Amino acid sequence: MSEVPVIGHYLHGRLNTEAERHVPVFNPATGQPQAQVALASVQTVEAAIASAKKAFPAWSEQSALRRARILFKFKELLDQHQDELATLICREHGKVFSDARGEVTRGIEIVEFACGAPSLLQTSFSDNIGGGIDNWNLRQPLGVCAGVTPFNFPVMVPLWMIPMALVTGNCFVLKPSERDPSASLLMARLLTEAGLPDGVFNVVQGDKTAVDALLQHPDVEAISFVGSTPIAEYIHQQASARGKRVQALGGAKNHMIVMPDADLDQAADALMGAAFGSAGERCMAISIAVAVGEVGDRLIEKLLPRIDRLKVGNGLEAASEMGPLVTAEHKAKVEGFIAEGVAQGAQLLVDGRGLKVPGHEQGFFVGATLFDGVSTEMSIYRQEIFGPVLGIIRVPDFATAVELINAHEFGNGVSCFTSDGGIARAFARTIKVGMVGINVPIPVPMAWHSFGGWKRSLFGDHHAYGEEGLRFYSRYKSVMQRWPDSIAKGAEFSMPTAK
Repeated sequence: MSEVPVIGHYLHGRLNTEAERHVPVFNPATGQPQAQVALASVQTVEAAIASAKKAFPAWSEQSALRRARILFKFKELLDQHQDELATLICREHGKVFSDARGEVTRGIEIVEFACGAPSLLQTSFSDNIGGGIDNWNLRQPLGVCAGVTPFNFPVMVPLWMIPMALVTGNCFVLKPSERDPSASLLMARLLTEAGLPDGVFNVVQGDKTAVDALLQHPDVEAISFVGSTPIAEYIHQQASARGKRVQALGGAKNHMIVMPDADLDQAADALMGAAFGSAGERCMAISIAVAVGEVGDRLIEKLLPRIDRLKVGNGLEAASEMGPLVTAEHKAKVEGFIAEGVAQGAQLLVDGRGLKVPGHEQGFFVGATLFDGVSTEMSIYRQEIFGPVLGIIRVPDFATAVELINAHEFGNGVSCFTSDGGIARAFARTIKVGMVGINVPIPVPMAWHSFGGWKRSLFGDHHAYGEEGLRFYSRYKSVMQRWPDSIAKGAEFSMPTAK
């Protein structure tokens, strides 16, 4: 154990590697372990929460401007360390460097948005609503908040939470994925370097033990989660039962409608990036193309040569367009879905199983996979695969496509490629999905909007980041005030009204 680097926790402004349990962190491109990550005990989680609770009174009383200035410095440091963060993502997650750098950029955009909190947290004031009474409102911090984040975006998704929580005056405990934990520690160090007081932000590495400790602790006021639907539902139930505020983003099965009037070269290019980018390990990945009318055969003709030219390899190699999956277990799971698709009658046009990348034969690679003849009863249609597997389902018309998508249990992201403005308008208004793209394959909202799906893709009332994030991490309070010289003598027994 001593010969292998140990990735630990970040408690009260310093690293801590103490743990009784460890699990390996793999390089997905080589298939070899490169470090051990310490798994937090309940006591470690309690220490992180205690540190955050101790720091909260002073931090919450800081002005929004002073909190924003620390985030300004944090943003500057993120810019300086962007390549270092991207390299960590490549080594532990497996995505290609350009994609990893794009992830960091999207995370930095949330920090930039949070730097505007002094204006975003402005509230309203009503002068003299009657009887010498003034009325105004406040948004105040919750206390200690926690975030549980997934492996597929080890920088961007934590940055959906951290700046929103901190700039509103909360303290935060992050439990990142144990599969790619290093980026969380670098961000913690940069926050300290930016001037964040000790204890305001803490990191606990871990597994279900750490998650349950966060859910059950009475001093944790709110939980934010991004991951699979079964875990999102569990976290929502457990947190809600204990009176905590909860924001739990779950799984997805994202469709892209391709209309007969669409530019098929544009649609095929969009599908390549949306289905196979990051090896399909995105909650906004397109995994089902809905071909309307007779467009299916022409779309396949466009896709096949593009798939054949796709460069799969180590994400740190400049030529690579798609990297490996995150673990051997996940590789086996994705290959199992491909086998189920074949067994259930889908036509396998391109089989990504058994791919060997020269020089990386032990890596966790699955090649781009394409199915035709998919039906709604098949598991490759119903379930989130989270791998480079694209299925084509054929429908006769636009109305059937909308009905099919609206019937699915997930409602995270969706796209439609068309040249018809009427179809585009009808699509945007009638589709029952939280994030909609029109000739945009991956409609991830910008930082000043908010991210989140519908149906079983989101549990809780608030979407992530943007104005929704500010609402999630703050409590609304209304204040009414008047002074003695305006108060009439004697008790009043009627409902007060404006006068």
